[in-house]
Amino acid sequence: MRKLWLTYSSQTTAILGALLGGCCPRLQVLEVSTGISRNSTPLQLPVEALQKGCPQLQVLRLLNLMWLPKPCGRVVTPGPGFPSLEELCLAGSTCNFVSNEALGRLLHGSPNLRLLDLRGCARVTPAGLRDLPCQELEQLHLGLYGTSDRLTLAKEGSHLLTQKWRHTLRELDLSGQGFSEKDLEQALAAFSATPGGSPPALCSVNLRGTRVPPSTVSSVISSCPGLLYLNLESCRCLPRGLKRAYRGQEEVQWCLEQLLTSLPSSS
Repeated sequence: MRKLWLTYSSQTTAILGALLGGCCPRLQVLEVSTGISRNSTPLQLPVEALQKGCPQLQVLRLLNLMWLPKPCGRVVTPGPGFPSLEELCLAGSTCNFVSNEALGRLLHGSPNLRLLDLRGCARVTPAGLRDLPCQELEQLHLGLYGTSDRLTLAKEGSHLLTQKWRHTLRELDLSGQGFSEKDLEQALAAFSATPGGSPPALCSVNLRGTRVPPSTVSSVISSCPGLLYLNLESCRCLPRGLKRAYRGQEEVQWCLEQLLTSLPSSS
């Protein structure tokens, strides 16, 4: 068996136990989801054992699942990692236990990761993401939806993400994050095209609910000719009438024109 999709139930632990025991060493896709209702008791996931039992895993999705990495004990022995992993999706609601430490245990041996979906994972920080071994990430989703305690969100460090993956990122989702205006300006400046260099690959940016300033948005649009989706809903620093989602080059360019018109003259 190469692909396995599970809906969380009373049998999930037993099925995962079989995987840990090596019953499917050629498994490439594993998805565990809870459907509409979440599990009330966190699932303890033996990360290192899963890495040993499924060494060829390419896609791992734990969707809306409340889970915890099983404690390693006093002596932390790194597992073999997932050397073939290309997609990791841990998207869930606001009650999420995914930390930098858990992410490191999952991805320390995954240099080929292309998609990382951490929507709802408010405990993961830019510094934790910077230390990951993957150098050619194409999709990074860090959106936070309905987070109640915005005071605990990181206010700085977003530039660590864009500087690390500015040459390969195609999709970036920072919606709901608490980064400051200055920090977002520094982060998105990484996509400014360098003279003689190829333009950024960025084609989708979600900044919904952030403090991104108008000048930064116009700079991103100007620097990324392939931008096809731009979400500026609920961006408090933008002029009225521009706080919406833009789809397609025509709409994105219209947004740029409006921003340039509204920006104060530099003269």
